[in-house]
Amino acid sequence: MPEDWDPDKDQFEVGLLKDKEEEEPKSSEEIKDMVYDLLRNIRDPEKPQSLEELNVIYEEGIFIKQPTAANINVVRVEFNPTVPHCSLATLIGLCIRIKLEREMPFPIKLDIFIKDGAHTTEHEINKQINDKERIAAAMENPNLREIVETCIKEED
Repeated sequence: MPEDWDPDKDQFEVGLLKDKEEEEPKSSEEIKDMVYDLLRNIRDPEKPQSLEELNVIYEEGIFIKQPTAANINVVRVEFNPTVPHCSLATLIGLCIRIKLEREMPFPIKLDIFIKDGAHTTEHEINKQINDKERIAAAMENPNLREIVETCIKEED
């Protein structure tokens, strides 16, 4: 048995907490920069450009709110689809969510929204991309999962 093993604690949580303490940012600005750096290179599902190059993702659209009572950072990401009737807005929101859920080095509460007035069905899309069950169901679809994986893959 490893020396640091504690039978009273879940080992996954112990390792997770250790990593979190080492990597947790010190300020809201640092969290904002980290979120932007993770999102800026997501590829658009239809175009060869990144979401940053298309101005879908922008620094002013990332907001860090007061942490929860459990000291979980609250991150709100606003994005701006390229056209008001963009058929891939939900997929873009899904890519944003999956990228951050996988790559943030500490737990966050994440809210993703289309910029106010930027899409004809923004309220419905906002509801979809912030619903855990719908996200899980979408990622069970192999075709959709493959598109998301391609979009969020880091370029070498």
